[in-house]
Amino acid sequence: MTWDYLIVGAGFAGAVLAERLASQRGATCLVIDKRAHIAGNAYDRYDAAGVLIHTYGPHYFRTNSDRIVAYLSQFTEWHHVDYKILSWTDGRHWQFPINLNTFEQLLGRASTSEEMERTLAEWRVPFESPRNSEEVIISRVGRRLYEMFFKNYTRKQWKRDPSELDASVCGRIPIRTNRDDRFVSDKFQALPKDGYTAMFAKILAHPKIEVRLNTDFREARKSVQFRHLIYTGPVDEYFDHCFGALPYRTIRFEEETLPVEYHQPAMQVNFPNDYEYTRVVEMKQATGQKLPVTTIVREYPEDFGPGREPYYPIPAPDTRALSERYAERAAQERGVSFVGRLATYRYYNMDQIVGMALAEFEKLRPLGPT
Repeated sequence: MTWDYLIVGAGFAGAVLAERLASQRGATCLVIDKRAHIAGNAYDRYDAAGVLIHTYGPHYFRTNSDRIVAYLSQFTEWHHVDYKILSWTDGRHWQFPINLNTFEQLLGRASTSEEMERTLAEWRVPFESPRNSEEVIISRVGRRLYEMFFKNYTRKQWKRDPSELDASVCGRIPIRTNRDDRFVSDKFQALPKDGYTAMFAKILAHPKIEVRLNTDFREARKSVQFRHLIYTGPVDEYFDHCFGALPYRTIRFEEETLPVEYHQPAMQVNFPNDYEYTRVVEMKQATGQKLPVTTIVREYPEDFGPGREPYYPIPAPDTRALSERYAERAAQERGVSFVGRLATYRYYNMDQIVGMALAEFEKLRPLGPT
């Protein structure tokens, strides 16, 4: 059999493209993944205690796009939740991202948005055009809050000083002078009601889609006949690291089930200055599960290497120069579409990947008769 599309990766990019091509164009799609499951890094599962956990770290779905919500709502109902996190530093929990409540904690008394705005104006270090993550934060809140919440967290997460990373890394964290204590401000914030894995199963359920797990791309490419390739894996790996290996950060997850209903005061607690881990996630607080036990997951950022998963492309000037060389090479590759975070070496949220996949579907020309 000759497949219309060989799609490498069963995460958001690959699954959405397979569904669109199969349902809207009647194309046959073979989706392969080297892992033993679908859903990519969004994969969730029930642990031995019955707690639904996100195996590869918390995936807080949010978006401002009605189109993306409408598309995914074909395959899931939603459990709406405002994502709220805390940060542990100086021996106590702090409201985070920084907002008026955080400022009041710092002062030890009640305050106002106006006083906070005046104070931040005094603390800020002015930069006309912040060039990196350190400059973007101290230009917004000054050095004290930067060192409390951002400096060491960023060093642990990326193994680079914030001054070495693009402004976008820390700049994506909101700073508010009101009492909005949500992690993000997108108008739609929710989790798939039955979990991500269940949603992906429905996305991939079309009869013209076949999924093969535990399948290596290079082996499949030799044995499978297809007309067009959609690749969502690491772009440097596709080209046999011809320009050198792109750097990534990976994570080690440490799970612990505890005999209490809830363990911590928020679904996520950041640890910028204490311990080797960056955060502790208690996903049960977001999913709304009712159980007498809970599971927490500690995240330890680590170096990427053989046998490790490439979680985070590193946004920095040196990595950008190398990734652009691969992007130029990818643009010249005929019969191949490079889609997703790893294939484009860009840090995207889930909704952005869905949007990218939908846009790529519209760009792909029908293959025509065989």
